Amino acid sequence: SRRAKLFEHRSTIAWSCSSADVQAFVYQSGMAVDADGAYRAYHPDNRLGLDSIEHAGSPGNWWALATDTGNPNGRPVIQKKDDPAPGYYVSMTSLYDSRIANERNPRRFVDAASVPYVVLPPEGFENARLGDFASVMNLENGKVAAGIVADESAPELPMGEGSIALARMLGLDSNPRTGGTDGGVAYVIYPGSGNGKPRPSGEIAKISQEYFKKWGSLAKLHSCL
Repeated sequence: SRRAKLFEHRSTIAWSCSSADVQAFVYQSGMAVDADGAYRAYHPDNRLGLDSIEHAGSPGNWWALATDTGNPNGRPVIQKKDDPAPGYYVSMTSLYDSRIANERNPRRFVDAASVPYVVLPPEGFENARLGDFASVMNLENGKVAAGIVADESAPELPMGEGSIALARMLGLDSNPRTGGTDGGVAYVIYPGSGNGKPRPSGEIAKISQEYFKKWGSLAKLHSCL
């Protein structure tokens, strides 16, 4: 199971590094903290959002917000009194719960504040799918966290992004505005491991840990890097 270059995105290389039982690709980069899908991610008064509004788009092109027309050029939808965070915008993730038909329901999306998830660039989805499992390691402190692939990043952004919950589990500053790290994070993605649906955090932890173990754990990760 030698490693082979799978793809490169803005100078970060993803290596195919499978074991006998488990398909995987690995990359090492930093981690930007993603708030998308969190109920308090973005607010009409920019200071009140967990993250700065420009990370959700701009008028005419809201890629991370639900809009009244369902298109990026619509007007952003504001949560109502029965929603989790009234007054905040409805923030979306690429992975969503199809059982919730209403695109303006914040609960349809994957909550960055409570669910550990990984964000891949467009090239990543030639190999993995939304809902696939991941293991992420902070090489500085040795912490390993489980995750699920839940969002796609803009092509111009560097590779290496995770949710607020994932950053917290790795012992990083999890504030989307000020947190994250420029390097020292290793990501292992298991293509084909998911079912294309969001999962509860407990399930993500259990299944990702099983994959990590079956793949070869830390020894395998270090041999791939």
